[in-house]
Amino acid sequence: MIHGDYDADGITSTVLLLSAFHDMGIESYYFIPDRMLHGYGFGICGVERAKEIGASLIVTVDCGITSFEAVSLCKKSGIDVIITDHHEPFLKDVENLSSDYQNDTISKFLLPDALSVVNPKIMDRNSPLNNLSGAGVALKLIQALDAQKELGISYDYYFDIASMGTLADIVPLMYENRVIVKEGLKKLQKSIRPGLKALIEISGVNNRALKTGTVIFSLIPRINSAGRISNADQVIKLFLTESEDEALNLAKELNLLNAKRQQIEEDVFHDALNQLKKKDLRSVIVLSSEGWHKGVIGIVASRIAEIYNRPAFIISKDNRVSRGSGRSIPSFDLCESLTLCAHILRGFGGHKSAAGIEIETDKINDFEEIINRIAVEKLNENDFSPMLQIDVEAKLSDLGFNIIRDIELLEPFGCGNPEPVIGSRDLDVLYPRIIKDSHIKMKLRQNGQSIDAVGFDMALDYGKLLDFPKIDAAYRPSINEWEGKQFLQLRLKALRESRNQ
Repeated sequence: MIHGDYDADGITSTVLLLSAFHDMGIESYYFIPDRMLHGYGFGICGVERAKEIGASLIVTVDCGITSFEAVSLCKKSGIDVIITDHHEPFLKDVENLSSDYQNDTISKFLLPDALSVVNPKIMDRNSPLNNLSGAGVALKLIQALDAQKELGISYDYYFDIASMGTLADIVPLMYENRVIVKEGLKKLQKSIRPGLKALIEISGVNNRALKTGTVIFSLIPRINSAGRISNADQVIKLFLTESEDEALNLAKELNLLNAKRQQIEEDVFHDALNQLKKKDLRSVIVLSSEGWHKGVIGIVASRIAEIYNRPAFIISKDNRVSRGSGRSIPSFDLCESLTLCAHILRGFGGHKSAAGIEIETDKINDFEEIINRIAVEKLNENDFSPMLQIDVEAKLSDLGFNIIRDIELLEPFGCGNPEPVIGSRDLDVLYPRIIKDSHIKMKLRQNGQSIDAVGFDMALDYGKLLDFPKIDAAYRPSINEWEGKQFLQLRLKALRESRNQ
């Protein structure tokens, strides 16, 4: 039985192994926990499901590296476990965390007693495989099995699925990750899988070249929507179906789920912002409330962290046990810091920049105090001041379709290979307005040249547009398409009062 996870990386990892095992002639089943019923990761519910279907082996994907209880139960039940994961393992010696965390060998990690553990995080930190996604690890497993058994499987056949998991998990696009995404995007464009073709069509991007941004902002949210507010089984069926009619119906269902998810997310986001306005702004933002949908708290935490440039935890409160999601800034390692809070948490897991927690509800205030004490020791005021690297300064008259297409040659963009940021000075702001409560839109003009500009989640900057006679802006130029026509649009990253020097 393949045990996956309900996010896009976990779902695509599951699909990869299901497809590969089928191609190898291996009978396999899968189980993905329900976010609302079971929570995150490889747990008791997964073991019970394996016992129900009579599985003798569980292979985890994108989870399991800290699932000691579940692995122990498997051993007692006569079920072998192979863990494939890419999340941070626990360290044996928490007292010497600062040194052990960076200089690790496998002996320094506390690992479940599984038949095998496949995780690049227990390798040398300088290994080029260290930043593989869950889907990337699953792909390496397929490659290794094929090499050992000489099955003749076309390894690159799976790049389209693996590229989506890699982009979804925001891992650095370097080494093999870059190859997976670059080649995967080519295969996505020409995919023969009915499910992928339907997903691309229903997302409204079927007539455009697929870029990383298109996948991240159009395709992946629809994949994630099922695991966030419904059940990931819909996406598994979409990827595996050979029927074009079924694929289109499933894609339409995901489209509706994504629209519902967007509304839920906006409600929680604005509720969280209103709560934050009533609190002192601390080094680490911790917000909690009953009724916040667990499926969107990670996205909301990411948005809050980006706006205020500090770590943020959004916690959905229940009567006894609550679940939270955290997102961080580059200078604050969430996993390292949560290890120091382990005594107050029921469980946690994740990465340097993103993590999930489970905590007794009456200890949320204590957690806020402890995590902030840790942050005070690790952070200074400069860490809270967002620094944006401007790659080149240009005039609006320099911009055009050719420049943007030249920039596109540097694709795929993402973590580790960011899209270039351009800066322009002394700009007039025309027709500024807030759209959908969170974003700003306007025209920017310089020496008679005007270009549309949009700033996502930049509504807090709206007052600057009214107060400043002219602005300097940092942005990424893009080609927008509307009703079959293409035009330039600047995606704002930051703005300030013009200094004209």
